[in-house]
Amino acid sequence: MAGEKDLGNRKSLALARTQTIERAQGNAVPIEFRTLSIHVTETNRSGKQGTGKAFSKKGGNGKKDADLSSESDFFATVDFHKLAPNEIDLRFNSNATQGLTSSEAKRRLQAHGLNTLQMRKPSYLKKILGYLFGGFCSILWVGVITFFICWQPPLSDPPNVTNLALAILVIAVILLQASFSAFQDFSTARVMSSILDMIPSECHVIRDGVLTKIMASNLVVGDRVHLSLGNKVPADLRILQATSDTRFDRSVLTGESEAIEAHTSMTDDNFLESKNIAFMGTHVVQGSCVGVVVLKGNETLMGRINKLTTGRKAKPTIIQQEITRFVKIIITMTVLLIALILIVWLAWLHRIHPDFMSTATMLVTLMGCVIAFIPEGVPVCVSVTLLMIARRMRDADILPKALSTVETLGCVNVICSDKTGTLTENKMFVTNAAFLDHETTPEEIRSRIEKGTGSNALPQPGDDSMVLSLRQLQLAAQLCNNAKFDAETVDLPLQERTIMGDATDCALLRFSNQCSSDLNMLTNCFERTMEIPFNSRNKWMMAVYQGTVAQPQLIKTLFGSNMMDATKSSPSEKDDMLVLVKGAPDVLLPYCSSYVSATSKTGPQPLTPEWIAELSRIQQAWSRRGQRVLMLCKGRYSPYIANQMMNQGGSSSDSNGTTEELTRQGLQELCILGLVGIMDPPRPEIKDTIQSCRRAGVRFFMVTGDFGMTAAAIATQIGLFSSKREPDTYENIVDPTMGNKIEKSSGSFSGSGNQDELYEVGRPRFNEGTSLVLTGSDITQLSPGEWNLVCAYEEIVFARTSPEQKLRIVAEFQQRDGVVAVTGDGVNDAPALKAADVGIAVVSGSDVAIEAADLILLGGFDAIPAAIRLGRLAFENLQKVIGYLLPAGSWSEVWPVLINTFLCAPLTLSSFLMVIICAGTDSICCLALVFEVEEYNLLALRPRNTKKDHLITMKIYTQSYFFIGTIMSFFCNMLAFLYLKEYTGLGFQDLVFSFGVVDETKLKYGVTAKEFNNVHTNTAQCVCFVALVIMQWGNILSVRNRRMSILQADPFRKERRNLWLFGGILLSFLIAIFVTEVPGIQDVMLTASVPIKYWLLPIPCALFILMADETRKLIVRSYPKSFLARIAW
Repeated sequence: MAGEKDLGNRKSLALARTQTIERAQGNAVPIEFRTLSIHVTETNRSGKQGTGKAFSKKGGNGKKDADLSSESDFFATVDFHKLAPNEIDLRFNSNATQGLTSSEAKRRLQAHGLNTLQMRKPSYLKKILGYLFGGFCSILWVGVITFFICWQPPLSDPPNVTNLALAILVIAVILLQASFSAFQDFSTARVMSSILDMIPSECHVIRDGVLTKIMASNLVVGDRVHLSLGNKVPADLRILQATSDTRFDRSVLTGESEAIEAHTSMTDDNFLESKNIAFMGTHVVQGSCVGVVVLKGNETLMGRINKLTTGRKAKPTIIQQEITRFVKIIITMTVLLIALILIVWLAWLHRIHPDFMSTATMLVTLMGCVIAFIPEGVPVCVSVTLLMIARRMRDADILPKALSTVETLGCVNVICSDKTGTLTENKMFVTNAAFLDHETTPEEIRSRIEKGTGSNALPQPGDDSMVLSLRQLQLAAQLCNNAKFDAETVDLPLQERTIMGDATDCALLRFSNQCSSDLNMLTNCFERTMEIPFNSRNKWMMAVYQGTVAQPQLIKTLFGSNMMDATKSSPSEKDDMLVLVKGAPDVLLPYCSSYVSATSKTGPQPLTPEWIAELSRIQQAWSRRGQRVLMLCKGRYSPYIANQMMNQGGSSSDSNGTTEELTRQGLQELCILGLVGIMDPPRPEIKDTIQSCRRAGVRFFMVTGDFGMTAAAIATQIGLFSSKREPDTYENIVDPTMGNKIEKSSGSFSGSGNQDELYEVGRPRFNEGTSLVLTGSDITQLSPGEWNLVCAYEEIVFARTSPEQKLRIVAEFQQRDGVVAVTGDGVNDAPALKAADVGIAVVSGSDVAIEAADLILLGGFDAIPAAIRLGRLAFENLQKVIGYLLPAGSWSEVWPVLINTFLCAPLTLSSFLMVIICAGTDSICCLALVFEVEEYNLLALRPRNTKKDHLITMKIYTQSYFFIGTIMSFFCNMLAFLYLKEYTGLGFQDLVFSFGVVDETKLKYGVTAKEFNNVHTNTAQCVCFVALVIMQWGNILSVRNRRMSILQADPFRKERRNLWLFGGILLSFLIAIFVTEVPGIQDVMLTASVPIKYWLLPIPCALFILMADETRKLIVRSYPKSFLARIAW
């Protein structure tokens, strides 16, 4: 049974991963829309164009910022949504009844082109060329061309087959590197939905006064388009006429499934948010409307988003920048070495000893230098390392969407996390309720209602006043609510029922049903007529009700005798509908003038300053306990007055006018029904997660839309605020007289000691133990200097923030050396997720958030420290890989070329054998390093400084070149010359400055000069090759531990077991045998069999390398402040 359960869990996890990937496809448009909308809003607020400082990232993609700024400026200046219908007609020279004439439409079509989107096809040729000529491949192609040139006359006569084979071999290496680069690139690719499908094929327009069906591609600006249920919008339209029930599905743009109500006048200064604009690609899901084409084709919002997404290069990740830096360093060193050899050849060898190094030999030598210095196996090993770390992440329920982002998480020093559903379980329930003069709980409410109801089926005017007040609060929670019980579980006990809807609505629905068992009977007496859904701008929801035909009396009993019911078809001046509003107290309080008392029998009481203070006290007390506080209010809406107002204004009774009038009336003189306190319990693992992140040197911030005190209380509960003292606020930032804790805190500034001495370029500075709470209104007032102070806090809660402000928070920390990770699950989180260095989405989040993120959490939030650890492990292992490849695959291969050029001795390592080491034996062996586990607790270290702690540093060069590499170079060349001395009689001193001329008098009996050059020199090269291969075995056992001894961390014991090392060693040994013993390779590539003695002699050399490095580690461990310790890698 246990096995079946495990199998089921694995299947479920696999299915979750598959579904997650599928959901992440086709959501790039909403991310671009949301980001563009935020920039337009900020541009409108600032009144300036072309400014993107608040959102630009230092060192970011300048073209991307410029394109985004250009598009936001365009939409910030567009005013089609602000114009009256007659002004639209004048601007586009269109007639309300006749539309455009056929001749005018034809002229505009010829002048401005078809209503189509120009799709930029991916340049596969450019991609392939990038794979083939990028990185090390660019200089390797020079070697290929050179080998081809040196293959045939006039440089080689007769043709040199070895040079041809070398050219083919290097091409094979290039293709291998290119294939891995392509694999890594395609693993990063995002699949975007086809924007071409957004344009319908046909539409209905008025031409010459007649409603005509035309091809959508023939639409022109100024056309009047008729849309009805099911139609797809063919261009960006300004809506002029709409039925009251017209709704648009904008999910393709916004990612939100809630249909948008159509208006005929402006609802927002932001063109992209105004509801009197219908955008190309959206759908009419209800009603019908008429609109004028204001933008078409590539000028539409969809067209501009298409241009942004297809014309933008993806910004390189941190590890990609490191690899590029490494490539540049190696290529620069290679070019300098080639230039040096070329100068020596031209100035000395070619002039004085022309027979020693011909032009063909010189060119092959130069290319040998290229092959020697470039570690060809690095790109392959990097890709495989990241791939294996990504697999480990998937095993830990973390799904990385791109290999290149795997390591970036290890550099993160700031995490900005959403609260609801991320830090908390998103399982809300009401714990407290209150009138301004009485606090209670759901259990007490139920008990009081049951006692006060008696035998009455419905509430009566003579019932207890508190019961009537409680009934109003109960019904407000039920009716101003869009959550529903799942029909399949509605008969189960209340706590076991499944609820569909927003978490807050679910909590209120469960609360209202918890208060009494007769709620369904009461709600059947109310009929909803209108609503304004909750949105992130208003931060409130409004619902309008009247009494039903069957039970018209209850609404009058509870909410007033002048409340309407459905029996009235034509309301009079005295008839009102019931308005119910819910929202945050600080948002709704300015609209309130009275409150319902739990004890008074005289109806609503005036809201005096004393009662406002009492409301604030309740809110603050609950918020300090971590409760989210909502206020429920009632108001009135007069349809009669609404009709009068709209008629006076000259507008028709459309949805736009109705909504505006409802908002105006509904928010007038609200009466407070009561408060409810909602608790969203923190995730059980979140406290340990925050502590683990903090130990790892990562600051953990909360960014939420909740009330500041609620957010601060949750922060204290989960350990985000570690101090018991009150956190700083905006006043501490702007008013020095309040004692800014950044300046006066006893905590250390990122450590201890003098602050200026501790400052390190590229590492954010912060004051340990300091905490801060800022609200969205505070953020809008912060100057750059004040942001410097904000970014120096260790613990921050950003409350009451909007999506725009969340994006700005990310940008501000990035400008101050922050490597920022953002966690979120909603559509509005997408721009910040995309802008962050690492975006992290939870698998239960919205599709748009998942598309924007780089990593997806398939399990609990506690996977984040594991992901950070694996990201750091990826970097550690990559450094070990490079530290293993450089001694033999770069430094030791250069010395035979240098000895040959500057000492004019025989070449002890051929170009072919160099390639075999780099792309064969070394690459096979170093793949075992990918499986290494951490040597020490990586989460106990500070995040890597991306500006100083590079992938390849001077310490690694010192270790690889001047220590291990020098030992290898000495031994491999020594053994090669030792072989020549033993088998030919000529030692090193006899061959230096011999210029290719062998002193035959010193040759052993029976050895000729031709045999020396054609047989023994080739064998000596193979001896050098075998020595390097075997000495790398000692190097790999050494390099796997940077500090620990092999006696502490051998590859056999469980803690650091890595048996793949011996598999790699065995394969490299077999490759060496294959290369030196196969006759065909011996004939073409000029290799030779190596005497058994020279297979054994390198073994003590490998042990010497291991012991030498063990001695170095012992000194470093014993004397951590010594010079050797300071230069240790």
